[in-house]
Amino acid sequence: METVEMNSVSLKRPHSEDDAANVDEIKRQKISEKSKTENDSGQSIETVTGQPDKSLLEDTKTEIIPNEESEEQEDEEVEESDEDGDPESFADMMKHGLTESDVGITKFVSSHKGFSGILKERYSDFVVHEIGKDGRVSHLDDFSVPVDDEDPPEETFAVLSDEDKQRLEELQLLKNKETSVAIEVIEDTKEKRTVIHQAVKSLFPGLETKTEDRDGKKYIIAYHAAGKKALANPRKHSWPKSRGSYCHFVLYKENKDTMDAINVLSKFLRVKPNIFSYMGTKDKRAITVQEIAVLRITAQRLAHLNKCLMNFKLGNFSYKNHPLKLGELQGNHFTVVLRNITGTDDQIEQAMHSLREIGFINYYGMQRFGTTAVPTYQIGRAILQNNWNEVMDLILKPRPGAEKGYLVKCREEWAKTKDPAAALKRLPVKRCVEGQLLRGLLKYGMKNIISAFGIIPRNNRLMYIHSYQSYVWNNMVSRRIEEYGLRAVPGDLILKGATAVHIEEGDVDNYTIHDVVMPLPGFDVIYPKHKIGEAYKEMLVADSLDINNMRHKIRDYSLSGAYRKIIIRPQNVEVVAYDDPKIPLFSTDLDKLEGKPLPVLPTDGKFRALKMEFSLPPSTYATMAIREVLKMDTSIKKQTQLNTTWLR
Repeated sequence: METVEMNSVSLKRPHSEDDAANVDEIKRQKISEKSKTENDSGQSIETVTGQPDKSLLEDTKTEIIPNEESEEQEDEEVEESDEDGDPESFADMMKHGLTESDVGITKFVSSHKGFSGILKERYSDFVVHEIGKDGRVSHLDDFSVPVDDEDPPEETFAVLSDEDKQRLEELQLLKNKETSVAIEVIEDTKEKRTVIHQAVKSLFPGLETKTEDRDGKKYIIAYHAAGKKALANPRKHSWPKSRGSYCHFVLYKENKDTMDAINVLSKFLRVKPNIFSYMGTKDKRAITVQEIAVLRITAQRLAHLNKCLMNFKLGNFSYKNHPLKLGELQGNHFTVVLRNITGTDDQIEQAMHSLREIGFINYYGMQRFGTTAVPTYQIGRAILQNNWNEVMDLILKPRPGAEKGYLVKCREEWAKTKDPAAALKRLPVKRCVEGQLLRGLLKYGMKNIISAFGIIPRNNRLMYIHSYQSYVWNNMVSRRIEEYGLRAVPGDLILKGATAVHIEEGDVDNYTIHDVVMPLPGFDVIYPKHKIGEAYKEMLVADSLDINNMRHKIRDYSLSGAYRKIIIRPQNVEVVAYDDPKIPLFSTDLDKLEGKPLPVLPTDGKFRALKMEFSLPPSTYATMAIREVLKMDTSIKKQTQLNTTWLR
């Protein structure tokens, strides 16, 4: 996935010992202010001046831990019951998490002194617009539906009274105990009945209709389709040949995960989530705008959902003949606000100048590696080693650190019995990676772990080996910068078109560090012709892997490799002032559609915020740009330690 998921993070340094006398008062303030902010929809205010908020973990869970990836909407009730201990116990749990140095993130490119700021104080402080493969930035700016002769005309919907519409909406949203709604057909004709059927199905996707005789009168009965038939392939009504099979639309969402949004849509439409396609998943705690495609669902049906969708909107509809594919995008455009920055004017200007002129190291962010005591790259390494018992053990074994209670019980049962059925009974959420692997073991047996592992969705399985590639890349880039600094040297790699070539001695002055790429290990890449090329080989040998044989006997796990720029330069970086921490510092697509005025900011406010706007390639992490500015370890473990050490 392209972007990093973080909750409201106060990226701060620990206070001096002089602050110790105020600890009790600040603890009371923290509790008091936390109770206030929990009622502020979607907003997480920094509650202890100068310290990171321990809530950092709360929203990272759905994006970065494999056991969350494929859970569907019905599992959300279970998801909410996270254990929340006091700061000490929370920090103790996080002792087993990862820090940046654990995954090779060790270098900075700039020399300025770091300072403090708050990332995602409001989810609206982090806005992501997807950039399609044609270079077009996705925006929600049009709610209109393409004109199509096949869709029922708007006057069709006049056959439903306001009372009918209210009852149907309550039925659609399961807001009452009714299992059906009966609409009497006045002046009964076949044509009139057809129009009512059309109106119900178009206005209230997810409802089916049938005609019934009751006491000599005709009624249209609207009801929820039941059982597996409801989630079958899209309804097989006639689809015009002249219309593309896929409806493409822009999904604008606030504080919601991409898969959560798709699961909601699939439930309203009564279709399987797999008929939706997209180019990449986006952050939860953010406002994000991306393109989605769905098979044989009309724009009209989708547009009517806007009135009942919470925290997301659909628009910019069009019909095309192709779905979307993961990774097809050119990247993402970010607008990021760091609030309440504390640096001096000189510090901030040095940081901004460095970010614009030099950039930041294009590390894979912490999201890539998980947050538990078993990093995803370790599982990826075991897959590449063909060590399937180790893969099973790493996914299912008990682990120290922060985890949900039901997963702890499941792991304990597995360790005690090695019985997939018994361990599964401990899982209320069956669609997590652990549940899928256990179902696979139940189906194929303990001697066929490869097939059992194959039950896990392909993207989730590949995530593990991509995590290992990222782990190697991060470590090698740190070695490269330590060895040769921020200049191109002979033996480095640059891209000419899609082909990587080495920089020769006589050409070195023609290139800068911004041209240099480094490979993710694979069978279809070349390596630098200097010390770092050997370092790649040594690292893989230490992991019992052969750099010259990255093909796996299972084709899915064969790594072709890729190239990645080692330095990225963002543009359009500015400092803004503000007085009210609750006001947004820029307008969103939805604000513009609804005609909301631009926020008016003071020229000399009580607070300062850093507003950064930049485009990044796929799989580039915006938090690595923020890390370069603040000079701070962005890992959950480190931020939690800073918070708790100071509170003690």
